[in-house]
Amino acid sequence: MKKEEHVVSQTSTFMRREIEEIPAVVARLVGEGGARLEAAGRRLAALDPALVATVARGSSDHAAFFLKYAIELTAGIPVASLGPSIASVYGAKLKLAHAACLSISQSGKSPDIVEMAKVARAGGALSFAMTNTASSPLAEAADETIDILAGEEVAVAATKTFVTSAVAGLGLLAYWQGDQALISALRDLPEKLEAAIACDWSALGEAVDGHDSLFILGRGPSMAMANEAALKFKETSSLHAEAYSAAELMHGPVSLVGQGFPVLVLAARDAAQQSAVDTAETLAERGAAVFVTSDGASKARRLPFAATGHPLTEPLSLITSFYGFIEAYARHRGFNPDKPQNLKKVTETR
Repeated sequence: MKKEEHVVSQTSTFMRREIEEIPAVVARLVGEGGARLEAAGRRLAALDPALVATVARGSSDHAAFFLKYAIELTAGIPVASLGPSIASVYGAKLKLAHAACLSISQSGKSPDIVEMAKVARAGGALSFAMTNTASSPLAEAADETIDILAGEEVAVAATKTFVTSAVAGLGLLAYWQGDQALISALRDLPEKLEAAIACDWSALGEAVDGHDSLFILGRGPSMAMANEAALKFKETSSLHAEAYSAAELMHGPVSLVGQGFPVLVLAARDAAQQSAVDTAETLAERGAAVFVTSDGASKARRLPFAATGHPLTEPLSLITSFYGFIEAYARHRGFNPDKPQNLKKVTETR
């Protein structure tokens, strides 16, 4: 990735502006889009699926992974990720009677995503398209379209569309299950996200400087946020980052963690928080430069966080804080986060 010859100011990048729009677009989605989410949730409840399948790539697939945990934890229904190449390359057919399929794509244009959505629907699934382009080919391929209402996103690296995709999925889940606590948490989320943007994670950047790799850990729904954060390090800052479960790390990859090795642990206030903190403490004892989003750590360095009061909205607060950090860190490294090398906004794979 080539560095920009000019210095990009904090307020001049599209990425920064779009991060700052996150609270407002989430408010629009749960407000103006609430009736649409409720109707889709009721249709899903009427189906009473035995399985939910997801179709996505990139950041959208991270949103799908997040929703896998949310659905399994809340509805008790197994969620499986469908590889788009099953349809677009191999031409296979799937038997998906009594299943729902959730396809997520910001543009709704990638041929392999659209083809897999069509195959899922032909196989008997009730098909939902979650997209920022309501008139897209993906929307046409689905039974139900959920517009995430994020508005135009110019920066190549997705931020507001990732968060709104996840929020739309939580809204669908909440109305499907009649979960009033989750519905209320989503309505309160914009205010929490405002606080999340204000969290200062610059100390993490100081620890990462001078290193060419780092680990990002999560557990449960926050594991999806670790995947998303690792992608953003690569996209915007030309820095290798690897995401692991806080448990999986100890089964081999921990051997790479030496003195000063940077580790970010995304710990939400949920049932997995203590496990994540315990891993952070263990790595800090070994000399790693560990940062964790929890007040429960004593050896690892604590990062500020905006608690949301609900375990399923908490990871969205964490990734929003991270977005604010990574945009600034990319500029610190001399890159323009709006224009990553070799990438474009709409990626069409087959």
